[in-house]
Amino acid sequence: MAKVFASITDDLQRFIETQHIFFVATAPLTAGHVNLSPKGLNSFRILSANRVAYLDVTGSGNETSAHLQENGRITFMFCAFQEPPLILRLYGTGQTILPATTEWHDLYPLFSPLPGARQMIVATIDRVQTSCGMGVPLYEPVGQRDSLLKWAEKKGAEGLHAYQQQKNTSSIDGLPTPLASK
Repeated sequence: MAKVFASITDDLQRFIETQHIFFVATAPLTAGHVNLSPKGLNSFRILSANRVAYLDVTGSGNETSAHLQENGRITFMFCAFQEPPLILRLYGTGQTILPATTEWHDLYPLFSPLPGARQMIVATIDRVQTSCGMGVPLYEPVGQRDSLLKWAEKKGAEGLHAYQQQKNTSSIDGLPTPLASK
């Protein structure tokens, strides 16, 4: 059933590359809310067998970034919604990369541009684990939603910056995010 790997194998990389959705989980060190977010938009990239990144677009909160700044812990999960069944988790430590940094400029060309991109989450993976996924239902992807991208385009750069300063500078538990100092 469950298997543990030291890094992302070629087979697991091919599996990740075919997924339309992934999930990101983080949590504060002490009392607070665990965050679990679904992500899509072809925003995930494998940088090496032990390093991954995703382009994060502006949303209603910024829990992942706040938790990473506090403690760095992050888990990614991919589920096969088509045959064969599989659940894949990537455990590691991450950091938020902002657009004004050298690392952003080095990594951003790996992604398709997304309106509202506010940051990149980059993680070093220290544990890769699969499990059976036999209880996960079968689903057929219909397509990606474009609502968030249209919203970001309509807001424009100034509107997005104002929104981020209002909604994305701290977590729901009051932890600051890297955007707080931007």
